[in-house]
Amino acid sequence: MTTIIRRAEDRGHVDFGWLNSHHSFSFGHYFDPNHMGFGPLRVINDDRVAPAGGFPTHPHRDMEIISYVLEGGLEHRDSLGTGSVIRPGDVQRMSAGTGIRHSEFNASRTEPVHFLQIWIIPEAEGLAPGYEQKTFAEAEKTGRLRLVGSRTGREGSITIHRDVDLYAGLLPEGAAASHDLAQGRIAWVQVARGRVKLGDEVLKEGDGAAITGGRIDLAGLDGAEVLVFDMAA
Repeated sequence: MTTIIRRAEDRGHVDFGWLNSHHSFSFGHYFDPNHMGFGPLRVINDDRVAPAGGFPTHPHRDMEIISYVLEGGLEHRDSLGTGSVIRPGDVQRMSAGTGIRHSEFNASRTEPVHFLQIWIIPEAEGLAPGYEQKTFAEAEKTGRLRLVGSRTGREGSITIHRDVDLYAGLLPEGAAASHDLAQGRIAWVQVARGRVKLGDEVLKEGDGAAITGGRIDLAGLDGAEVLVFDMAA
């Protein structure tokens, strides 16, 4: 197994007051030709939005956009007529396809919202725009990796229009989970919060790791929440 670690402190960073965001890969004002994504995974933005702050209506196209809320509530509205509040435990997928406009705002005027914004390059351009949101209970993710997104929507996961299996896990201290990568597949591990051991390496909140081949062994150190992307190379 080959592992390359992307440390939290090396990510891009912007702070607009209402938005404090760290970018694992090049995005917006942050550009690094050495960090343009990994496989079909194009964006992981670790966003904190101040109370009543948010992104006004803006367009997207030809991208699978996933929102994973860690704290607070994220209010979503789009040109398909969808309106919802995404909270911890929810996984939202918006297929931009031929074009979609949407807004995202902190649903609270008193508490911040913390979420991961994830972009995956779809398998084809010109797909029909779409929206999906599902809730996964803590019990489903505690001490294991729960499939929350997949190409076929299997096991109750959201559908991602790319050969990507997305797992979420809650690993308290002493809990462990493993995942075998099939031949020809790659993985990205993102620590959403807490600390976790990946093999012999300790990863903290905001760290990521690009993995090629082999078995992924994770052990919780203190309230870790992790995402694992298993992707066709």
